[in-house]
Amino acid sequence: MAKVSIVSPGEGELITNGPSQIRVLESGDNTEHRLGLCEITLAPNLPGPIQHRHAQHDEGFYILAGRVRFTVGHDDYDASPGTWVLVPPGAPHTFANIGDVPAVILSTFTPDLYVQYFRDLKKMVESGQPVNAETMTPLWQKYATEISTEFRS
Repeated sequence: MAKVSIVSPGEGELITNGPSQIRVLESGDNTEHRLGLCEITLAPNLPGPIQHRHAQHDEGFYILAGRVRFTVGHDDYDASPGTWVLVPPGAPHTFANIGDVPAVILSTFTPDLYVQYFRDLKKMVESGQPVNAETMTPLWQKYATEISTEFRS
């Protein structure tokens, strides 16, 4: 019989990166790396990452709590609980918590590439390295991610 993975409340690997908390529900180990799944909690009024694009994975966002603004190219979309957003490879995007309360997102990665990215980012922050475009570029390249320079303000 195939092994079933169950992650109960309060369980799962916890990754804290500054004002974000990431709880890994599926690292990819149980899906032959086809799927990664995380619960991401964003602090209130958090601007989020610079607009970027992924070359090798889809990224999905299901809003559980709060209000999240997705920017895709030049277009903004405000998402409330119950909203699903799927970003395919190559689509320039970013997201931000636009509310005064924490936002909680269930986020999918197919394949699971970005689960390890979060771990690597945490190690970088804990090592005392500054987090800027220069230091982040090698990490982004490792995970087939690039800044969407044509949409920078």
